[in-house]
Amino acid sequence: MGTPRIAVVGAGIGGLAAAAALTRAGLHCDVFDRRDHPGLSGLGLGIQISPNGARALRDVGAVPHPESVIRPDAVELRRWRDSALIGRAPLDDAEDRYGAPYLALTRAELSGALLSAMDGGELHLGRRCVGAEVRREGVRLRFADGGEHLADLVVGADGVHSALRGVLGGDGGLGPRFSGHVAYRAVIPADDLPAHLVRPHRVRVWLGPGRHCVCYPVRGGRMVNVVATAPSRSPAVPAERLITGYADWCGSVRALLSAAAGRGRVWPLYAGAPVPHRHRGGLVLLGDAAHPALPWVAQGASQALEDAVTLARCLAAGAPLSRYDALRGARAQRVAAAVRTAADEHHLPDGLRQRRRDRRLATPPDRDWLYGYDAAAGAAS
Repeated sequence: MGTPRIAVVGAGIGGLAAAAALTRAGLHCDVFDRRDHPGLSGLGLGIQISPNGARALRDVGAVPHPESVIRPDAVELRRWRDSALIGRAPLDDAEDRYGAPYLALTRAELSGALLSAMDGGELHLGRRCVGAEVRREGVRLRFADGGEHLADLVVGADGVHSALRGVLGGDGGLGPRFSGHVAYRAVIPADDLPAHLVRPHRVRVWLGPGRHCVCYPVRGGRMVNVVATAPSRSPAVPAERLITGYADWCGSVRALLSAAAGRGRVWPLYAGAPVPHRHRGGLVLLGDAAHPALPWVAQGASQALEDAVTLARCLAAGAPLSRYDALRGARAQRVAAAVRTAADEHHLPDGLRQRRRDRRLATPPDRDWLYGYDAAAGAAS
């Protein structure tokens, strides 16, 4: 058999990472995306890449510009009302401990690094995939403009609202649903904030009843990324109403959201169980298309990067797609369990369970299983 025809659907983080990993393995691919610009929507917003994801970035040859990337020295958990410290997990030893750093950067910087690493792949923008058929001769993609494309292998990296997930079956065609949470996201100049919210460079998380707020520096510390969540019955919530819900929180959170007002937008959050199987014939899923999850443990991008490395290594070694499915299925289930725990514990009302949580989190939780994972080594084992 000659060189396989590979198509990647979606030019978000997962799709670009898959294309970079595949081209690095000597496999040409065509990348299709519905948007006119590659990368995720919200390119200016921040994103966290834990050491497992940073190692995968290195594996695909993607190197973000060092002057724009922040390496936080810790993750701090704080109380909602008075900003009292609950627990601090150090990150300044991440390189020594896990073989890769913890990174904070913008999605634009990450997408740019992945695009630069996608040497040999061909990008087709403005092509919205609406479905696919798995046939004996390959996988035939259908596009909204009426066009089609036949490939031996299709990598579905088209996100949480994947058009390809239903082709695999097992989810009733429903896919992820609105989680009952929304998030206000904004990036604001560091100069507009009190100094203690900018330095030291840390990921700061305030936990409170029903909601939480996160901030961390990006763009070399010149900007600060802010995320504030809220419960909601509807995916559409006015930003002003979401921010008003933090009116009785501590001064640090109020200062963040006051500076962020008018600079961001509200995003509905969707979630669902990982798909029971990641492939059918020559169609395989990765990233949010395969395991959509709430961002409570900041693993969305890192898990997509792991997926990309694992898939490319399996294909380069001539392993069947069932090998990729088995490796990523077990990993996704464990990460999903951690997300469910965080979804409960992040938003506890004040009381006995909250006090027990705070005592437990005073000691940093074990993250070695998460941050120490090496996707390339896992695929080779």
